[in-house]
Amino acid sequence: MVGVGDASAADDARPAAIAIVDIGTNSTRLMVARVQDGVIVEELERLTTVTRLGEGVDRSGALSPGAMQRVHDTLEDYCARIEALGAVQAHAVLTSAVRDARNGNEFAGTVAARHRLRTHVLDGEREALLTYAGATSGRAPTTLGRKLLVIDIGGGSTELVIGDHGAVRFHVSTNAGVVRQSERHIDADPPRPDELSALAADVRSILRAAVPESDRGGVELAIAVAGTPTSLAAIAQRLDPYDPRRTHGYTITVRERDAIRARLARMTLEQRRSVPGLAPARAAVIVPGIVILTEVMELFSLPSVEVSEHDILHGALLAAYRREL
Repeated sequence: MVGVGDASAADDARPAAIAIVDIGTNSTRLMVARVQDGVIVEELERLTTVTRLGEGVDRSGALSPGAMQRVHDTLEDYCARIEALGAVQAHAVLTSAVRDARNGNEFAGTVAARHRLRTHVLDGEREALLTYAGATSGRAPTTLGRKLLVIDIGGGSTELVIGDHGAVRFHVSTNAGVVRQSERHIDADPPRPDELSALAADVRSILRAAVPESDRGGVELAIAVAGTPTSLAAIAQRLDPYDPRRTHGYTITVRERDAIRARLARMTLEQRRSVPGLAPARAAVIVPGIVILTEVMELFSLPSVEVSEHDILHGALLAAYRREL
């Protein structure tokens, strides 16, 4: 991997490449891009692998050897790509599962040593702010002048960030996530109605405790990032193969959300794996994800959400460019 001060980077007329790995509760993702004057000008690589690092953490309080090994195997491939693309910085951000697990810091240290990544175990506040920065990057100033809600539904947590005139004025990270709530409430295949009702009630209680009533109204635009909304956009359009150019900016209405939820909730896991637009690895958590999105939309009285492919990867990459990560 090229060092920050390496002459080969200085001699390259193109902006230097920066790599970010997002090690989340459900998936491990890579983005390598070039940044110039604080703007991402060229995306060189973007990969997602469902590694389920947070499997069992809500119950046991620790990352399992098998889950950690899945991440290490994925990072071997990712770091080979980072090396080939000549990134001058390579960072890993680690979120809910790692910060919750008693062996999370030990795992982060192993990731740094084994894969030569600068690791950052993010607290909920930092995760929320980087997500907001990513979701709003590249948007017109007129959009940022509105009361804006960013929703990030992850495997172990859901981040909610409210901006006003481009400045963050409220943010919270909640313990509502697709893996965490699935493990708490879902045993049957397909999930039983009472299981989904219990999951929804759990999420509703968490969200109501986390978001003051005074912050729930007046949202003019809601942007939803991560696997649940992007999968919904792909399912709605029957995208096969997946095309981020068609999911980015797609609007999901309450009616469309509920129709997809009802259809998927009747299916077995094996049947969901064959749904056009849904990655088979996400089939196990898509219904709980839609339940969480539903509860967020109801809390803020949202008739629709806009899907964004810009998320914490973009926010962390821009922070790394500014030497603020």
